[in-house]
Amino acid sequence: MFHERPPQQYQRLTGDGTRRSVWTALLPRRRRTALRFGLSASLLALDLVAIFAVGFAVDAAYHAYIGDGTWLPPTYSMNLQTAAFVSMIVVLTNLARGEYGIERCLSRTPHLQRRATLWLMAWAIALLVGFATKTTQDFSRVASVVFFLAGLPVTILVRAAMVALVRRSSTSTSPSASRVHLVGYEEDVASFYANNDVEALGLRIVGTSYLRRADAASASGETLLAEDLDLAVSVVRFLRPDDVFVLVPWTEAADIERCIDAFLRVPAALHLRPGAMMDRFPDLQVARVGRLSGINIGRRPLSVGEILLKRAFDVTLAGIGLLLLAPLFVALGVLIKLDSPGPVFFRQRRYGFNQEAFGVFKFRSMKAAPDAPFRQASRNDDRITRVGALLRRTNLDELPQLLNVIRGDMSLVGPRPHALAHDRSFERRIALYARRHNVKPGITGWAQVNGFRGETLSDAAMEARVQADLHYIDNWSLWLDITILFRTIASPRAYRNAF
Repeated sequence: MFHERPPQQYQRLTGDGTRRSVWTALLPRRRRTALRFGLSASLLALDLVAIFAVGFAVDAAYHAYIGDGTWLPPTYSMNLQTAAFVSMIVVLTNLARGEYGIERCLSRTPHLQRRATLWLMAWAIALLVGFATKTTQDFSRVASVVFFLAGLPVTILVRAAMVALVRRSSTSTSPSASRVHLVGYEEDVASFYANNDVEALGLRIVGTSYLRRADAASASGETLLAEDLDLAVSVVRFLRPDDVFVLVPWTEAADIERCIDAFLRVPAALHLRPGAMMDRFPDLQVARVGRLSGINIGRRPLSVGEILLKRAFDVTLAGIGLLLLAPLFVALGVLIKLDSPGPVFFRQRRYGFNQEAFGVFKFRSMKAAPDAPFRQASRNDDRITRVGALLRRTNLDELPQLLNVIRGDMSLVGPRPHALAHDRSFERRIALYARRHNVKPGITGWAQVNGFRGETLSDAAMEARVQADLHYIDNWSLWLDITILFRTIASPRAYRNAF
């Protein structure tokens, strides 16, 4: 066995028997601990300052607008009381989720979406509490709405600035960087360095212990491993790293077990081999199902609470939409009937959630031919009627799917449902295509607002659409649904390839 970066401190050992204090023993790098604590406290304080600053600014602007020229102390200011309540929810939730830790800032989690969702949740709780205590009449509706609308972008920008600052300052030379010791076979350590930019990881490698493999002319593998682990543990005890990474391949379960037994004896966090599986599923965690434990690499696409929230959002907006658009439905129905013979609505079987078939409603945009075999619409398709061309270009042909939303077959936002023939064909040729059916299909989706719509002439075109749909599934939030709905109406990309 041999080590990289042998500890030069060995040369400075005096052996004078001087005893270290308790704090020196428990926190040998107190500066690092203080820096990390200070950084986390600063991130928390920035959240508080941002929320109270918005509340103060809105409060001052409101009193200037109504012209009384006064500003009440915080005890009597309704806006600052709201700011205190909302900030309490935001800060406590972020503390529970570990949002102020350096590792969370360095992670690839969708920070801005999480912040937007938390802001919406905090205000929903504030409204609920105000309703339950009958105090909503004490607050200015105008000031509260402005506070909500102004606070959302401010808190998002503050979080983005915080994450950028932490990532820029977290280098291998930073005093707050985690000190890491690597243990593994030579080829696995070399693979770790080849596949990872250590500087970009925000950690410092303080040492590496290589394990030897047994050969026919040497001692048994168990003897060699025992010797190497004893020496590695001694080095780790002296270097006192924050974390030890065991890079032994997962296939060598017996060696991993012995490494675990060895390094559980030292006061350092112990981690098993990172790799492609960890990178693909960054939120891996140990989960229990009954009495069975396992590594959870993916949960249900939406939790029970998220399903209820999304359903309430869908039914509310779809119901309002049907009421407001009823005159437009009548007008479009008349135009379709006058333009060509046939029914107003076109209904076709599509796969929905869990690949359960349902009938999707659309305004008929083609000449009626009920017995014709399925053929995907294409540009300059002679089957498309004059009114149908207008409907397809403006996405108005999709409006009857609000009925599917009310029925529960579809959602306002989700992967667009394809014809059954398409689903069966592409499922065999495109990896994870069927995963689109893990959520309800939508009238619009992330793929559509990014221009992935219309005729699919190649597997590559469909694969790009599928990747957009999977991105939506993996990053769902209510705010993302709202963004997609807005972009469906306002973004030119949502109308690209419409014919």
